Amino acid sequence: MDRQGVGRLCLALPATTLDHPFGDDHDVYKVGGKMFCMVGGGGSISFKVSDIAWEVLTESGHARPAPYLARNKWVNLAQIDDWADDELAEHLVIAHGIVAGKLTKKVRAALGLT
Repeated sequence: MDRQGVGRLCLALPATTLDHPFGDDHDVYKVGGKMFCMVGGGGSISFKVSDIAWEVLTESGHARPAPYLARNKWVNLAQIDDWADDELAEHLVIAHGIVAGKLTKKVRAALGLT
């Protein structure tokens, strides 16, 4: 998968928006105003994972803790294509679900995520 592929996948998820708060070279995908995935200008990707996935992925070396976001259980891949497309896609769908699930009931309803 490449940067455009990540964009197509993320924007196909319900109520997802694209933002550039860190500059035009960083794509930040949000649901309900909360980040769930970020693609860096150099081709790296960071995304939210579950507590268990964070432990497994970081301890196995399959991913590294995301700079500045590791305390919130985000992982980082140095390059988007470090993983198979289907594996990355599955994790991005899960990241969206984790973040969407933490939104208030009112916000989820307003976004059509109920």
